[in-house]
Amino acid sequence: MSSTWPSHLAVGAVRFARPTAKYDEVLHFYRDVLGLPVLAQWRDHHGYDGMVLGLPGTPVHMELLQHRDRPRIPEPHPENQLVLYLRGPQAVTDASRRLAEHGHSAVPAANPYWSEHGAVLFEDPDGWLVVLAPWVFGEEPPPAR
Repeated sequence: MSSTWPSHLAVGAVRFARPTAKYDEVLHFYRDVLGLPVLAQWRDHHGYDGMVLGLPGTPVHMELLQHRDRPRIPEPHPENQLVLYLRGPQAVTDASRRLAEHGHSAVPAANPYWSEHGAVLFEDPDGWLVVLAPWVFGEEPPPAR
């Protein structure tokens, strides 16, 4: 398996986007509870409300959009996840505590891989999963439990 980036694909940043029907609730969850920085935000731009969140900083972002016509929102699936690889178990504990203080409870993972390696999962207001993993993928191996 190659870990080098193809030279013909000069990407400077990556953004992935998904729709929401609960814009204000997901904004609160990701910005205020989880603490992700908002890089951009708009209301009623051609019918869209949106936010761009840094993951971390500016080279990787997540965009969440809501259209005033309320498009069909895909149903959450247990493998649709935002995985945040944190720097160690204490970082997972700290982030989990912050989520719990705001009324969010951990949920079981459909895939036992996450619990076998000490990750904790939470649902966002749309029901999509945020995984807090206690190691940095690519820098260190996942811990065994």
